[in-house]
Amino acid sequence: MPEHADMHIGARLRTVRKRRGLNQRELSAASKVSLSLIRQLEQGTVDGTRMETAHKLATALRVDTSSLLERDDDTPAETVELWRPLRVAVQVAPVAQGEEPTVQGIRALLPDVRRAYFGNRLAELSTLLAPALRDADALGDSAAARGLRAHLLQIAGSVLTQVRQFDAAETALQRALDDAPDRLRGAAVITTWSWLLVRQGKLRAARELATQWADDVEPRMSRATPEELAAWGWLLLQASAANLRDNRKGEAADTMRLARSVAVMTGRELPRGRTRLTTWGPATVSYKAAERHIVLDEPDKVLAAARLGSQAASTEYHRHRLDVAKAHVLVRQYGEAVDTLTGIHETAPEWLTSQRYAQDILGDVVEKRRTLTPQMRHLADALSVPL
Repeated sequence: MPEHADMHIGARLRTVRKRRGLNQRELSAASKVSLSLIRQLEQGTVDGTRMETAHKLATALRVDTSSLLERDDDTPAETVELWRPLRVAVQVAPVAQGEEPTVQGIRALLPDVRRAYFGNRLAELSTLLAPALRDADALGDSAAARGLRAHLLQIAGSVLTQVRQFDAAETALQRALDDAPDRLRGAAVITTWSWLLVRQGKLRAARELATQWADDVEPRMSRATPEELAAWGWLLLQASAANLRDNRKGEAADTMRLARSVAVMTGRELPRGRTRLTTWGPATVSYKAAERHIVLDEPDKVLAAARLGSQAASTEYHRHRLDVAKAHVLVRQYGEAVDTLTGIHETAPEWLTSQRYAQDILGDVVEKRRTLTPQMRHLADALSVPL
């Protein structure tokens, strides 16, 4: 599944397993997780496990996945240092200096920030966002200033979530929500925030937040604008994703069906706009629906959906291609998986190298293959996957 989990679940796993009256071998058979990994998790001899594994164990034990999860937010020192300027801009009040910035001046910088963000140029973003946010903090509390600041903070929250700077991401999104000038902007921020919570393994909080906001912003169908439908639809998608990962399959299916109907009502793929950082429409929803089949261990359905064609116009396109690569691995088509990852690397190299999911997929290929091709070795170097 798309989120990697650095979860230390050993103590909880052992407690729940014993309450269920299962030994480790019986849990292994029920969950299809190897006996050796279960032993390592309970003994604390591995650093963590994937959310995919936590989900399988929780399903076998008939508990919410969130009841097993505990997030470890440790990240390499070099990664922390790279994003330190943005963390400081988000978390520390700026000191006034020099000429006062203006809304018009910062608004003129926004297209460069958005191009770097949507182009997945993370290194460029690390230099653009921090000064833009410092200037935006000095703008005051006019509606224009708040709207601009909320947009920049939401982008910062999304980027910091992607690079696993979770405490700073939460601060950015809380501030963005406080500055949001209207409900549509607030709903967009909550969409990003619920994704942050899923990345942290806080599945219950993610589904409750997305569900509450989906209920609050549900528009009147007779006069709903496309933007209102998009805001509502994305909250439904986030609620569905959190429900599914938390073993609440009925609720996940219900919210996904509703999201599909909202996409049909929208009638077309809406490009990302001033409020939304994502596209919305039938293509985007189809990609999120295919993601469900990875969670449910149904790779054939992911590959069948991929054969129908892909639309790069959706902001979910690259993530969907990762699901396709994962599906190839699950059916032991390792060459096809590597080809898919290589294709993503050619078009979005910075984005791919920040994806733990991609590292997991290639790690599975490396583990299963006796010999590696030059293409696999090149990709392993790019993704920092040990051989």
